Amino acid sequence: MASEQIGYRGPTACAAAGITYRQLDYWARTGLVEPSVRPAHGSGSQRLYSFRDVVVLKIVKRFLDTGVSLQNIRSAVQHLRERGFSDLERMTLMSDGATVYECTSPDEVHALLQGGQGVFGIAVGVVWRDVESALSQLHGERVDTGETLVGPNPADELARRRNRAV
Repeated sequence: MASEQIGYRGPTACAAAGITYRQLDYWARTGLVEPSVRPAHGSGSQRLYSFRDVVVLKIVKRFLDTGVSLQNIRSAVQHLRERGFSDLERMTLMSDGATVYECTSPDEVHALLQGGQGVFGIAVGVVWRDVESALSQLHGERVDTGETLVGPNPADELARRRNRAV
């Protein structure tokens, strides 16, 4: 099934991105990373995140772990949003702690390193594959029908029963 047809609920997105539900909720409420499949509509409703949303969540987590300020992360996420999140898996995001740079070629990475400042990078393709691997072991949901998609975990009897009941 194509990744655009699968959504992930909050707890699944948290597990794949390595964040807490409190972080997820705060980031959604403040507009940092909002679910693109289905936003929450009041108490009791479930947000539904796309695969790309989960990749962005993990990128935000990595930036926070390396000390980049939330303000600079917001700028980077806004840039990615304006760009349309296209070609994320081919991108390297670099930061000197104050600014986040998008590099799409080895020459751009090299030019940034020539400045002599200390920088770190996030190879988005690696994050992409990490999220893919994590989500393959977790439950997704069909966007069109709401059917729970069970990963290859044979011990998950509850999800199998839920699908039979529908």
